[in-house]
Amino acid sequence: MRKIFDFHGGIHPPENKQQSLGEPIRDAGIPAQLVVPLSQHIGAPSSPIVAVGDRVLKGQVIAEAAGFVSVPQHAPSSGTVAAIEERPIPHPSGFHALCIVIDCDGRDEWLPHRGLENYEGESPSDLLEHIREAGIAGMGGAGFPSAVKLKEKPGASIDTLIINGTECEPYITADDALMREHAAEIVAGAEILRHIVGPKNTLIGVEDNKPEGIAALQAAAEGTGIEIVVFPTKYPSGGEKQLIEILTGRQVPSGGLPADVGVVCQNVGTAVAVYDAIVHGRPLISRITTITGEAVSRPGNYRVLLGSPMQHLLDLAGFDPARNQRLVMGGPMMGFTLTDSAVPVVKTTNCLLAPSAEELPAPPPAQACIRCGLCAEACPASLLPQQLFWFARGKEYDKLEEHNLFDCIECGACSWACPSHIPLVQYYRASKADILQQRRDHEKSEQSRIRFEARQERLAREEAEKEAKRLARKKAAELRAQQQAAESGDDSGAEVDPIQAAIERAKAKKAAQQQAAGGESEQDKLEKAVASTRKRLDTASAKLEQARAEGSDLIDALQSGVDKTRAKLEAAEKALAEHLASQDNPPPASEPAVAKPRSAAEIAIAKAKAARAAEADLSPQEKARKQLDSLRQRLDKSEQRLAQSREAGEDEKIVEALAATVQRLKEKISALESEAEKVESP
Repeated sequence: MRKIFDFHGGIHPPENKQQSLGEPIRDAGIPAQLVVPLSQHIGAPSSPIVAVGDRVLKGQVIAEAAGFVSVPQHAPSSGTVAAIEERPIPHPSGFHALCIVIDCDGRDEWLPHRGLENYEGESPSDLLEHIREAGIAGMGGAGFPSAVKLKEKPGASIDTLIINGTECEPYITADDALMREHAAEIVAGAEILRHIVGPKNTLIGVEDNKPEGIAALQAAAEGTGIEIVVFPTKYPSGGEKQLIEILTGRQVPSGGLPADVGVVCQNVGTAVAVYDAIVHGRPLISRITTITGEAVSRPGNYRVLLGSPMQHLLDLAGFDPARNQRLVMGGPMMGFTLTDSAVPVVKTTNCLLAPSAEELPAPPPAQACIRCGLCAEACPASLLPQQLFWFARGKEYDKLEEHNLFDCIECGACSWACPSHIPLVQYYRASKADILQQRRDHEKSEQSRIRFEARQERLAREEAEKEAKRLARKKAAELRAQQQAAESGDDSGAEVDPIQAAIERAKAKKAAQQQAAGGESEQDKLEKAVASTRKRLDTASAKLEQARAEGSDLIDALQSGVDKTRAKLEAAEKALAEHLASQDNPPPASEPAVAKPRSAAEIAIAKAKAARAAEADLSPQEKARKQLDSLRQRLDKSEQRLAQSREAGEDEKIVEALAATVQRLKEKISALESEAEKVESP
């Protein structure tokens, strides 16, 4: 007897499996319309290869795989493609995705097909290609493409193949019914998988609450070397990592895969699909689905074509809408509520639960966490659900990853055990989605950065190439100049720089143009200097007069500028006069060197000179009194301006600046009054 191990945590919820096991598997028939989603598996959605109006046969490829982690889709029955459009699909968020809609003709006409006569003579890689072309994805979990999962991993040595017949979720009996009625096909599919993987041990794990299925498997597996392992019922024993630990005692490392511990797992439904594909050449176009719950009068297991609307199954099972408040795809622990009964059956649809309000009541409002620790005791992945809950609420994604959030299998054991009815799994699902979105955004950002850096490198490379070409042209020109010099016998030409020669030619050309135009005489330059300096003096004098009129603090600085400019003007006029005197024909003495009428600025300058001369004649006491009078006038104006600004409610900064000006003027007046008193005192 094989030793059975145990895993941490787990719970024992009511099983409720007998409702759907009263009758054998029934055929769900052909609905009027099939809706085939292009994304029924993990990985890239399939790409349609048919068009609206095309007639298709049962088993015909209608969408091809769009990547390595992808599988094709096949027509579940014959008919005409009515549409290729967005339709609602089974998803917790009511997600819409691209689907191929087929109007069935009821003839169920197959595309010609045949299997392999001797699969044992085929290589594992050829068998994997047949499995891939048949569109087989995992039928007991998230729908991972089976060919990818079975492919040999570099550096991994597989010694154990496990066929999962646990089906631990309450209400669901699809795998149990399959084991009861198709045990031989399960064993045959396991033998094909064993031929592909080449393990030492092939195990079919089943919980002890399925005695009829266990007996059928044991009879079918007799003499094959495949071992049927029975172990106690506990939820969630059907989890891949948990089943591996139960059967082998090995623990898959955090973030790792079963291949890391030498194990490959497949579901019993997947084993039958592999058998059909290899032996009969039939692609995956149907599956066994449980229809159960108190809102249906004929619960049971049905063989359903993929793409069949959920409403079609509910009608077969005698659905009573009056007794039902919500439809659940999957079981009560890991399933999710459907937003529309028109969504289709897909490859991972193992159960449609239609409970009554009494059977599966809405959860009560969540209460505060009391830190009881029951969630941690129930967690089969040995996580800290309470801590993950706080991190999820606070959106502390880095801490969630540090605490191995992605090891959570979303079994719902923590939520079931929580006395405060906190929907812990919903928090984890939302946080996982946010983290994955952040990763996608980061990848896009990194791609943008890489593209930018590549562009910068390309531009730098192009610039370097241009510079290299320029230098090559320069060197070629130098060589040509040396050759020409050698041919002409002029040794000096060997050292000629063509660039410098071009510059010299440009200078000579410019000089020739100036000479042709007569050039600019020394007298013209001196006259221009006098005119420009006089203009600057006029401008400076005008600013000085304006500052005196306004009582500005800049009077001294402007006066200094005027004096300097006047000195420059006098120097320029003197230089011009000396130049004219040195000419052969100087102008008559009666004619001034520069005879121009006095401008308004010159008049203002004359007034300013007179004012300064008059000021120079004043005594110190008179100068102090005059300066005090000027400052008092400025103070009056500034105080008036401050009062107006406050009344008008102007900006606070303007008011503060005006107040500072008033204070500064007061201080100046006070200082001058003190000096005046000292001067006047004997």
